[in-house]
Amino acid sequence: MIDTTCSFCGRKSSEIKKIISSPSGKVFICDRCIKVCNDLMLESITAEDKPKDLVLPTPAEIKRKLDDFIIGQDDAKRVLSVAVYNHYKRVNFNLNRAKQLSIKDAQKNADDDIELEKSNILMIGPTGSGKTLLARTLAKILDVPFAVADATTLTEAGYVGEDVENILLKLLQNADFDVKKAERGIIYIDEIDKISKKGENRSITRDVSGEGVQQALLKIIESTVASVPPQGGRKHPNQECIQINTSNILFICGGAFIGLEKIVQTRIGGGSLGFGASLKNNITENAEVSDIKKVSPVDLVKFGLIPEFVGRIPIIVGLNALDQKALIKILKEPKNSLLGQYRKMFAMDEIAFEIDEDAISATADMALQLKTGARGLRTILEDTMLGVMFDAPSDKSISKIVITRDCIEKKSPPKIEHKRKAEKAEKPA
Repeated sequence: MIDTTCSFCGRKSSEIKKIISSPSGKVFICDRCIKVCNDLMLESITAEDKPKDLVLPTPAEIKRKLDDFIIGQDDAKRVLSVAVYNHYKRVNFNLNRAKQLSIKDAQKNADDDIELEKSNILMIGPTGSGKTLLARTLAKILDVPFAVADATTLTEAGYVGEDVENILLKLLQNADFDVKKAERGIIYIDEIDKISKKGENRSITRDVSGEGVQQALLKIIESTVASVPPQGGRKHPNQECIQINTSNILFICGGAFIGLEKIVQTRIGGGSLGFGASLKNNITENAEVSDIKKVSPVDLVKFGLIPEFVGRIPIIVGLNALDQKALIKILKEPKNSLLGQYRKMFAMDEIAFEIDEDAISATADMALQLKTGARGLRTILEDTMLGVMFDAPSDKSISKIVITRDCIEKKSPPKIEHKRKAEKAEKPA
């Protein structure tokens, strides 16, 4: 028998267990070299597959960036900045720890037994106070995938409605089906107060859209490996599902929690507790949660959230209702201000857009009456400018649109300047 030699390591066939030849019979490789090549390939694939550390701004930097897009809510922005920073610092820590433990020769030190747990966030505030915008802006600042879900559309598994796993599908879709990227994203669950139990006593019939949903959310909010159907809808045994680990996904829940202040007042023993104006028998939707520190987990359980769910959202953030000054600033100051959006939109048709200070004040006053927070501003302006937005694209002679207080109050239509009139005004007399 001919004693062949490995073309890579030079060992002879008598020194090794197995040797393989190429189709031409001129090149040979032994089992040892095959194992070395296989290990190198696995290390290369694993290194590419592992997500890199997130570039994480400090809490102060996060707060400054939030200030560029969101007016007011300074206390809430401070709490959120710290909470989000700590969450993604934990993600980076756990990632680096996993890398260190994957090295065979690494010595395990005392810190290896420490696992940082995730702290999800609950935002309490009236409608239109900026809960969704805060969560969306945080995801934009950190450059992570973001998804919004409405808790009122969710039902317990097996009932008509949407499964809780479909929340993860939305995040996966926004991450272009990159599972590793989605596993570090942010999910905002709105109207979480609407899935509170219908009463403190257990009902004979199942509360499939209340307590049942809370029970279904428990696992994915904490940490689990969830099976997500890629096409959405109900899962069935023959359907291939995508496995998503939720341990590094940050869940932010939000709701108005109307009536919570009355529960807190009852527990404390009467008297005003700083939820805006003095408390009365009827709780209004625009009541402020300015002293969120007085809200305890007991109050949330009394409101209708189950204790297990409350325990998984330890960070509570309170948002105040927006006053007239805040609404005026929202119209004018943020980088993505509403008036800036209209200016840009009209500029696409080569039309200048102008709104005077009285009109801005009138818009803020009317938005306060609507009691829908910042959302009311767009409603009022859209209604005011419907006519000109309909006519402007087809009338190329329009050069400028001016909005006054009378326009907002429906006393007169918006003022329209035409290019011909503008040219005549520019000529010397």
